[in-house]
Amino acid sequence: MANSNSVPGVSVNLWAWAWTQTVRDLRSSAMRFLVAAVVLAVAALSAVSFFADRIERGLQRDAAQLLGADLVVVADQPVADSLTTQAQGLGLRAAHTAVFSSMARLPDERGGEARMVALKAVSPNYPLRGHLMLGQRQADGSVQAVREAPAGGPAPGEVWVDAALLAALGAQVGDEIWLGESRFRIASLIAGEPDRGAGFGTFAPRAMIRQSDLAATQLVQPASRVTYRLLVAGAPRTGDADQSPVPQAKETLTPAVALQRFTQAAQDHADHARGVQVETLEKGRPEMRATIDRAGLFLRLVALLAGLLSAVAVALVSRDFAQRRLNDCALLRVMGVSQGLMARAYALEFTWMGLGASLVGLAVGWACHLLFVAMLAQLLVVDLPPPGWQPAALGLGVGVLLTLGFGLPPVLQLASVPPLRVLRQDLGQIRPWSALVWLLGSAALGGMLMMVANDLKLGAIALGGFIGAVLVFALLARLAVWGLQRVAQGLAGRAPTWWTVGARQLTAQPGHTVVQVSALGVGLLALMLLVLVRTSLIDSWRAATPPDAPNRFVINIQPAEVEPFQRLLHDSGVAHFDWYPMARGRLVAVNGKPVSAKAYEGDRAQRLVEREFNLSHAAQAPQHNQVVAGRYVAEEADAFSVEEGLAMTLRLKMGDRLRFDMAGHMVEGRITSLRKVDWTSMRVNFFVMSPQAAKADWPITYITAFRMPAGAKLDRQLASQFPGVTVIDVSVTLAQVQAVLEQVITAVQFLFAFTLATGVIVLMAGLMTSRDRRAREWAVMRSLGASRGLLAQVQRVELLGVGLLAGGLASCAALAIGWGLATWVFEFPWLPPWWWPLAGALVGGVLALAAGWWSLRGVTERPVTASLRAAD
Repeated sequence: MANSNSVPGVSVNLWAWAWTQTVRDLRSSAMRFLVAAVVLAVAALSAVSFFADRIERGLQRDAAQLLGADLVVVADQPVADSLTTQAQGLGLRAAHTAVFSSMARLPDERGGEARMVALKAVSPNYPLRGHLMLGQRQADGSVQAVREAPAGGPAPGEVWVDAALLAALGAQVGDEIWLGESRFRIASLIAGEPDRGAGFGTFAPRAMIRQSDLAATQLVQPASRVTYRLLVAGAPRTGDADQSPVPQAKETLTPAVALQRFTQAAQDHADHARGVQVETLEKGRPEMRATIDRAGLFLRLVALLAGLLSAVAVALVSRDFAQRRLNDCALLRVMGVSQGLMARAYALEFTWMGLGASLVGLAVGWACHLLFVAMLAQLLVVDLPPPGWQPAALGLGVGVLLTLGFGLPPVLQLASVPPLRVLRQDLGQIRPWSALVWLLGSAALGGMLMMVANDLKLGAIALGGFIGAVLVFALLARLAVWGLQRVAQGLAGRAPTWWTVGARQLTAQPGHTVVQVSALGVGLLALMLLVLVRTSLIDSWRAATPPDAPNRFVINIQPAEVEPFQRLLHDSGVAHFDWYPMARGRLVAVNGKPVSAKAYEGDRAQRLVEREFNLSHAAQAPQHNQVVAGRYVAEEADAFSVEEGLAMTLRLKMGDRLRFDMAGHMVEGRITSLRKVDWTSMRVNFFVMSPQAAKADWPITYITAFRMPAGAKLDRQLASQFPGVTVIDVSVTLAQVQAVLEQVITAVQFLFAFTLATGVIVLMAGLMTSRDRRAREWAVMRSLGASRGLLAQVQRVELLGVGLLAGGLASCAALAIGWGLATWVFEFPWLPPWWWPLAGALVGGVLALAAGWWSLRGVTERPVTASLRAAD
């Protein structure tokens, strides 16, 4: 038979024998540990992968709602009609908007009060993706969305506005306002605008009119600064406001191909036309993009730790499993079972184990990812699409690879156990040659985990840190054993018996002690790194947008208004606020050479040199800015401090001289320092600052940021007493960012449970591998007259010594890896607790005692004859 092996007196069916072995081995603690480790690893990896895949697919599907289209062409002149014609010729829909700053004023009979607005004229089919929401004003001044805007936009002669404009003008829905030379009736309040975007240019209250009404306002003149947008999208989707049919295409193309062709055409046009660019999702909502990206890094870090720990657990448990099966396999060899059949049987068994554990892990991961979705239900306001096949394939591949790559190599050596081992127990021991196979398995697993990390720095620091930690643990553990041997020799005859016996137990077989310390160290390293991530990294993440972060920005404060403005803030209960002078300036020269957008290749660099910067000055660098190069010297003349990202984009370096045009006044200085600025911090930040307290020659206004006290009516007071300022309410954005933080942290903590459980398995597996050896050694000592109390003391000494050493090493390694993650991946300030190594050693000792008691319980109580008989 093809699946059987026949020898004299023996007939074995491979499949039946492998199945019987599998069922029997599942009853052993070693195999249950192995299966549990694989299940936890696959569950953690697949939970993150399922969730990330659905989020990514959802972003790809719904990202267009943040643009109002699939693609947007932005220009400072009306977009060429040829692009619109080309889009329609490809079967794509097109819409237009025009945005610029203007003044809205009440009629003279209402007092003629005026306020700056961000006026937006839209074509009837705006937006192409998503919905414009209209709302009602609530008692607290907020606006609640109540309905989708009707197709076609505002009716002729009507305007939709932000509630902030009503507060500033003291107007109501139904009142009339003047925009240029035309009079409009306020018909509705805007509650949600899909393509509003970010930046100070969008912070003025919105006023939206129909595109056909724009000409009558006479606001757009030859010198007007208007941002024109051409919105392009394919066929309408369910939920889109615009359901108009697509134009007839000149040739049959799929929507993806049509959009790709137009994107290329639009980019070619932008490359040859000044002031034209193509917008994508990545250029919008940077504060939410950064938060979601960091959340993904946290989740992937946990998945990486679970995979790494599972590999260690599987390797330890499988080696112990093979060691326990040596005598059984020797007996099978005596009975005539061939090496080939035995190897195939064990390979089949471990394949079944890997597949079964992986499938269970996938089921658990699927359930957990549904829990993530439920945790983030308030953020995921749309239904997520189902995941693709890649997360399931990745989880299955990692599970089988863990089992076969790390579990099978030592087990396959059982096939070569000599029959003579039945008589001589020193023969047929598990040899270290399988380390080569483990190395290959580690390389394959490392590659798959790098795919999970999806970030080179995260994968390199996590994987490289753990590999380096294992090597350092082994080296230092060997040195510790050597040192203990010397101490024990020096204290011979003077130390207590329990200490002497414990020291001999640890030093008699250095290899076992090194393996035990390394295994415990890796498990403790993961646990301690998780605690550091939770306490330091997540706390630093929260600190970026604390609960008391500013939710109001006010710009255009005139120098004469500084004292009364600050007095009003103090009288209203605002104790802390950012306050900086601000000037607008265009970069016109670097090192005396005129700046031109054509000299730069990247879109961002070209946009930066074409726009005006917000510059400021202060004798001290802002506390929330970190100086990363040079020195920020108070009152240093002829000096500029530049944001490091701007310097990198524009290829600026220390010592370069910059010249800015501030409303016709030229200001020049050299770069003396670079600052790291977190643009998601909800604080006042600047690209360029001068380290001087006063700049009399700068055309200065002031900007402030503060948190509105609960129940205060400060917005209306500011608008009334300081009519020229612009008050920017970012409370909605701040609440959204903080909601993302809190809910994602909850999901991350839940996923940490997988890694915590896997770390405990590694601790137990590391101690379980020495159970049989300890039982034999203690049985011999019992037969020589050692009491159970003495052996219990020796056991505690051994476990405590190993735990203290492993915990101390693990805590130091956790600090090093945590520093790397904080500095290079999450980009947070790293303030490690100085007492961490001491606490880590104590925690390691306690955990080793607890895990050792559980895994070695009963060893000292086992009858001497039973232990000796088991060793025969």
